[in-house]
Amino acid sequence: MPNSIRYGVFVTFKAHDEYARGCFKQYGLATDPSGWYGSMWRPFHLIGLETSVSVLSAVLRGEATGVSREFRGDAVATAKRDMQPGETLDGEGGFAVWASAIPATRSLDLGALPIGLAHGVKLKRAVRKDQIVAFDDVDLVSDLDVVDLRREMENRFRPGKRVAA
Repeated sequence: MPNSIRYGVFVTFKAHDEYARGCFKQYGLATDPSGWYGSMWRPFHLIGLETSVSVLSAVLRGEATGVSREFRGDAVATAKRDMQPGETLDGEGGFAVWASAIPATRSLDLGALPIGLAHGVKLKRAVRKDQIVAFDDVDLVSDLDVVDLRREMENRFRPGKRVAA
């Protein structure tokens, strides 16, 4: 795709029939060589507007606005600067880490810390600028339900495991 999709939001989807496939081409969407998969990108994220729509859709209508069927990618904590043991991570939008999108298989191999769990946790080990922070690098408060949920997801989608649909 032209420009960088590293900064911004994008979605990739598959055409459900020939008509939709043709629309991808007519509307100028970036597609794979087959034309069955299209992507849209914008260089910004309107999270303040998008979050409320998602929450209200879920609560009032029982609808999900985005549902993943597979664990394909992960937004992991990546050091913005060299940091030493004892320093506290301040999560996305802070001064310590930013979210880096990497393939889920790489995240699992590295034991990478998801950006959503990178707030208010202390480093046990030094990390270098641009290094992906691992679970083993931090003292994580593991009494949170989300930590258990994350571990369950990792185990369920670990490569080589067959997941029942």
